[in-house]
Amino acid sequence: MSNFIDLAFPVYGTELHADHNHYLLAGISKKFPILHELKELSINTITGIPDKQGKIKLTNKSKLYLRLPVEAIAHVYLLAGESLEIGEYTIGLGNPELQTLKPVETLRARLVTIKGYKEAEQFLLAAERQLKSFDIRANIGIIANDNGTPKRLTLKIKKYTIVGFSVVVSSLKPDDSIKLQVHGLGGKRRLGCGVFFPNITIYQSLKGKINAETTIG
Repeated sequence: MSNFIDLAFPVYGTELHADHNHYLLAGISKKFPILHELKELSINTITGIPDKQGKIKLTNKSKLYLRLPVEAIAHVYLLAGESLEIGEYTIGLGNPELQTLKPVETLRARLVTIKGYKEAEQFLLAAERQLKSFDIRANIGIIANDNGTPKRLTLKIKKYTIVGFSVVVSSLKPDDSIKLQVHGLGGKRRLGCGVFFPNITIYQSLKGKINAETTIG
C-alpha cells in the first residue's frame, strides 16, 4: 500500500462551480482518455474559496490532488502544462508536486457516499462496518454544521444526485492511516468521494469533538 502517492497540480483560473467534480472527470477524460480507465485513481475536488453562491474562487493556492499508484505517474503526469474544460470554465495545470502518504492520527473526507445510506445514523454504522472490513480500528464521526446537525452534502451528476456526509476519522494507528488513505470509504472515488486527507481544523462529530493536527498541502 505504500506505493500510493498524491500528485498536487497547481490550478490556474478564476472560478469554478463548487460542484464541479463531474465536469472535472469529463475534462480529464476528454484530454487523456487513458486516465478514465486508470485503475485506483482518485480525483479530489479542486480547492478554492466558496462564494456561497454555488461557485469557488481560485487562488494562487488552488490545487488539484490526484491519488494513484506510483507505477501510474507517467500517465497522470501528462496533465502538467495542459488546459482543461471544466463545464463552461477553463483552467490550466502547472507542474505537480509529488507527495508521499503520511501516517497521521486524524483524516478527513469532504464527502463520503455509501449507496443506500442517506440518513446520518445508518450511514455512520455502514461506514464503521467498512472500516472493520479493512481491519481498521479508529474513531469515526460525521462533521457537524454550525448548528450542530450532521454535515450532509450532495453531488449532482447530470440528472441524478448523490447524497453523502463529511467524515472525520481519528485515533488512527500509522498503518491504519495509510490503509484508509489508499482504500478510502464508500464509492465514486473518481468524483472526489471517500478520499481522505489530513486537516488542521477542530471539528465536532456525532461522537464528540475531534482535534485534527495537520493540513493538506
